[in-house]
Amino acid sequence: MNEKIEAARQFIEASGWLAPFFFVVLHIIRPFLFIPVLITCLVGGYIFGTLYGSLYSVIGLTLTSLFFYLLIHYFPNFGKKLSQLKGKILKNGNKLTDLQLMVIRLIPFIHFHFVSLYVFETTNHFRDYVIRSILFVLPPAIIYTAFGDMIHQLPLTGTITLTLILLLCLLIFRKKEETIKWADFFRM
Repeated sequence: MNEKIEAARQFIEASGWLAPFFFVVLHIIRPFLFIPVLITCLVGGYIFGTLYGSLYSVIGLTLTSLFFYLLIHYFPNFGKKLSQLKGKILKNGNKLTDLQLMVIRLIPFIHFHFVSLYVFETTNHFRDYVIRSILFVLPPAIIYTAFGDMIHQLPLTGTITLTLILLLCLLIFRKKEETIKWADFFRM
């Protein structure tokens, strides 16, 4: 995988003014090459800097989310299978808040399209999906690009610590409401 990433980085650097276009295309084809979002955003920060790397990553990740929407929309059986898999992960139909979804997008070990599927299932219109997708690609695009060298060079203990902090944020940002069934409330 390192060879693919290095080859992509060299190709983008040698592309001159077409480099941003090729970088956005890299984001779109990234899932097919099995390149993690983290690595792609780190490369964007290394090549373009924080501001432009974040901007190009937001564009590329948003387009990736839009292609996912089209895939799920036109192949509903594929979407149902993914929903079943998501149901096994989120037992009891847990509702996730927007802050939790942002934190989930920051965890490198959770698949990028897990959040895209959740957003697809919780929105009614394409416009709502696009707005929420942009909202949820901002944290990884900005943080991974801006702090790419720091995250990339962390030792294993640092990576585990960062993951634990993100998981703690998931717990802190959860919905704090409890639903009690009518029959349970009036049980004697």
